[in-house]
Amino acid sequence: MRRELAGHVPMQISLCPAQCERFRQVYGHADYAREWGLPGRAVGLPFHATATDFSAWHVELDGATQVDVWGIGHRASAGNYHFTSLLHPLAGADAVESIRDYPFPQPADDEDVTKLAGRVAELQAEDYVALGVVSPVGGTVFWPAYKLRGMENLLCDLYTQPELATWLLDGVTAIVAEQARQTARAGVDILHLADDLGTQSSTYMSPDMFREWIKPRLASVIRAAKAVRPDLLVHFHSDGAVQSLIPDMIEIGVDILNPVQPECMDPFAVWAEFGDRLSFSGCVGTQTILPFGSAADVRETVRRYCDEMGKSGGLWIGPSHVVEPEVPWANVMAFVGTAAAYA
Repeated sequence: MRRELAGHVPMQISLCPAQCERFRQVYGHADYAREWGLPGRAVGLPFHATATDFSAWHVELDGATQVDVWGIGHRASAGNYHFTSLLHPLAGADAVESIRDYPFPQPADDEDVTKLAGRVAELQAEDYVALGVVSPVGGTVFWPAYKLRGMENLLCDLYTQPELATWLLDGVTAIVAEQARQTARAGVDILHLADDLGTQSSTYMSPDMFREWIKPRLASVIRAAKAVRPDLLVHFHSDGAVQSLIPDMIEIGVDILNPVQPECMDPFAVWAEFGDRLSFSGCVGTQTILPFGSAADVRETVRRYCDEMGKSGGLWIGPSHVVEPEVPWANVMAFVGTAAAYA
């Protein structure tokens, strides 16, 4: 990922529960990460709740809703294992005081860091890369804020209630920046941050709005971690068409971009423009080639990425999202077998 090892392309893949069951039936156990030689292992620190009863912030809680330490309600959807309906505890906030007085969680403490440092040392002793995840509700700055407030509300706040938006984003950023600092203290090799900033065709907000509202806050999270470990690599996840934001990401210290979703932007074009300053993880489309291509198509796609984008290092090949139930097992094996030859 430092672009210092020509031709070596590590592999990553994440299976949904249905695909995990297929793996178990084929291999007789459940540890596909070890079976396939995946080099990365995700680790993280807990956030500590400051409240246990969030009913005052919700009007429709029921037994089917799980409330996390941020107070965000999650209601499962039938047949959907990783998407939930969200209940936003700050949807009704109409003043700065509503944000100021909200029981935000607290970041990890020294005891948590000591425990994580032990786990990181164990992984490194086995020659694994410890990927320290700081994306508490799927994202780092934008996602926690919108899941607390509601996306439509937050995006409108940027224009109509900027003071309220500032309090919310600053509050989230302060907590997460400290969590990133603590994660770096634990000795992880790579810091994983995330905020989906793109749709299939563009970004949620203009580049100028991103630079005003999100970029400086993500920068502060990265600074907090790199103040502890200047050589720490930062892996940033954003689905969608985010090519217009890549120069800003490089500027604030992002080292690896994930997943370079090929249905939204051309990985080869992105690599040609930014590959001397940025590494990439992902690139293999889970909306197109994996579910709908043939095994031969998958093999050819993986070979092309590895041969071209991986020739100077800087590529961590993998599906651009979790491998969903619709993907034929033959395509999974085509990906794994072809990618393994480059590792």
